[in-house]
Amino acid sequence: MTSRDLTGFLPLNEAHAAQSEWPRRLSDMAWRIGFGAIGWPWLLASLSGGRPADKRALLDELGLPHDALPHLGSWKADVGFLRHIVREIARLRPAHVVELGAGASSLIAARALQLHGGGRLHSFDQHGGFVEATRQWLGDHAIDADIRHAPLTHDSADWPGRWYALEGVPERIDLIIIDGPPWSVHPLVRGAADSLFARLSPNGVVLLDDAARPGERIVARRWRERWPHIDFRLMRDGTKGTLVGRRRDLTAPVANDNEDGRTWRHMRRAAAVAALLGIGWIARGELGEFPQSAQASSFLDEAAASRRAGLLRQGMASQIESATFDAQEIQRSTGIILPALPGDWRVTDVQLFPTTDSPAIAMTIVTPEQETLSLFADKAETPAEATPLVARRAGDVVAYWEVGTMAYALTGEGDTRRILHLAGTIAPMGRTPH
Repeated sequence: MTSRDLTGFLPLNEAHAAQSEWPRRLSDMAWRIGFGAIGWPWLLASLSGGRPADKRALLDELGLPHDALPHLGSWKADVGFLRHIVREIARLRPAHVVELGAGASSLIAARALQLHGGGRLHSFDQHGGFVEATRQWLGDHAIDADIRHAPLTHDSADWPGRWYALEGVPERIDLIIIDGPPWSVHPLVRGAADSLFARLSPNGVVLLDDAARPGERIVARRWRERWPHIDFRLMRDGTKGTLVGRRRDLTAPVANDNEDGRTWRHMRRAAAVAALLGIGWIARGELGEFPQSAQASSFLDEAAASRRAGLLRQGMASQIESATFDAQEIQRSTGIILPALPGDWRVTDVQLFPTTDSPAIAMTIVTPEQETLSLFADKAETPAEATPLVARRAGDVVAYWEVGTMAYALTGEGDTRRILHLAGTIAPMGRTPH
């Protein structure tokens, strides 16, 4: 099988791997059976793999042909996860990206690296034949990456299931992409990826696929406890959810002597949760809800805060507004791409606005009808696409949309339809802004 084939309903059988005989611990088998029984709603939710139009837009953004990717449902990375990869590579310009589980994500990550800084992808997968097929697949698109066979022959001290025999991992990693091993090895097996977290560079990022599944929810909970200097956030966009972890300091934590005991307490608690799920508590409860559209709360809150700051500046004689700006200079300095505005809109103020990851741009605009609007632009992640969505913040209407790696929010008072109409005059409707 090659990664260009249509997606099978289940992961590749372990018998296809070079290391075909693994110890079958009864406890691991019990976990697989238990989570297999309760995990079917998540599997069904992931079968689509994302909208075909979204996949085409992603391939267009990367300059790849529309047939470069197969159907992405079931065990393969969906469009939502692939877009997270592209966004982070465009933002970080990483020198070294480590990927666990090769395939569609390898093609997308390596191509994004070609376009954004020329870093190196180091990918590992347990299936030798799959590795060779993926190398050929990337070669057909003139894309190069370090893709290695890493059989599942190692045991983790902290996590159940067999782990990759990793060789040639960089000492410093800017981005870790976790899309393997499959849950059929063990529902918690991907937790062992934290053996690489100490190598994360400052501001490095971790991306975990299938993050809405029960096993990955348990993994994420323990990671938050064990790695407090990494901010983990579950993004419910896409069909399977993505856990995004961002390193925010330079000090790696030290596991305490009671770590193993705490691990198994988590295991026992998770087993109780699994039992509850098995008798019907699936949609809500300890593990939360199924994947759904992200609410973009932080982005909208920042957009609303930037509007309040802009209005406050207008009422202060000591704060001089700046209506002069150079869009190309802003893009060179911050990476923020501003959309083209109608010629009869008057810009009265342009400011850098601090956000969690990088500076954003906040603009105050007046329309010919004397409507005061706020335009907020940032490299952010929301559930929106080129067609604006709408939300409310403290009495204001916020229309927000995304193009490529950029997110925009147009905020104003008044009728929702009016704000959406005004947003529609500058939302590029799927075209990359320039």
